Amino acid sequence: MSVRELVVLGTASQVPTRHRNHNGYLLRWDGHGLLFDPGEGTQRQMLRAGVAAHDLNRICVTHFHGDHSLGLAGVIQRINLDRVPHPVTAHYPASGEHFFERLRYATAYRETVRLIQRPVTADGELDRSASYVLEAHRLSHPVESYGYRLVEPDARRMLPERLAAHGISGPDVGRLLRLGELNGVTLDEVSERRRGQRFAFVMDTRLCEGVHTLAEGADMLVIESTFLDEDTELAVEHGHLTAGQAAGVAARAGVRHLVLTHFSQRYADPTEFERQARAAGFTGELTIAQDLLRVPLPKRR
Repeated sequence: MSVRELVVLGTASQVPTRHRNHNGYLLRWDGHGLLFDPGEGTQRQMLRAGVAAHDLNRICVTHFHGDHSLGLAGVIQRINLDRVPHPVTAHYPASGEHFFERLRYATAYRETVRLIQRPVTADGELDRSASYVLEAHRLSHPVESYGYRLVEPDARRMLPERLAAHGISGPDVGRLLRLGELNGVTLDEVSERRRGQRFAFVMDTRLCEGVHTLAEGADMLVIESTFLDEDTELAVEHGHLTAGQAAGVAARAGVRHLVLTHFSQRYADPTEFERQARAAGFTGELTIAQDLLRVPLPKRR
């Protein structure tokens, strides 16, 4: 059975705290694993969360500030130590190529796994698999930063009562799916469009076009809310979002499940993030991220 869930490995911004590790997020998408922004300590958090190096197929780095990338060295070496049997692809801003190289070869180790470097140079499609298209869009931060989005292709949901009404059953259903028409019956007459799922990952950024593009229609949006609304000036100055700004984006974009994360160490009470997100008008499912939390993607529409 396919599994689609977010495994939160760390939720702290800038520095870890007693209760929050540096950033780290694993998206399980069917049999595929995408690791986003592995900050310092990610390898240990993976162990605590029951995530193995073999689970990783892609690593996606939004930008090269330390809380989003210092864990790369350990994760890459663990992939090689465990002899992961498949290639692993890494995406990151092209302007940070030298940082990626330094982290990849921070110490001596034996390379046993093919690590494919696919830096991001512009907005748009990065890659595609059988079950999703991976996109990147530029964000607004003091260093070059990109957010990521997975889009599952739309499919068809067959309607049994309509199939029965037209006398279509067994192998003929498959033929109709392949051909689009069978014995004068079209696919549109016996099925309906099933919208593919969408997952968006937005880290350090001010409000910008890229944030809205990534969030549009997302079934799950994982987004930074470093500051509370009373510190909006600080957020703008340092290239971040507040809880209210992030939730406002989600409300306008029609997000179904909002996950707020990347919290400044200045705030001890996470419940205020929830209060401000609701005050901003978001009425969907809301999660205030905690380390080692598992969050399932919403069921398909």
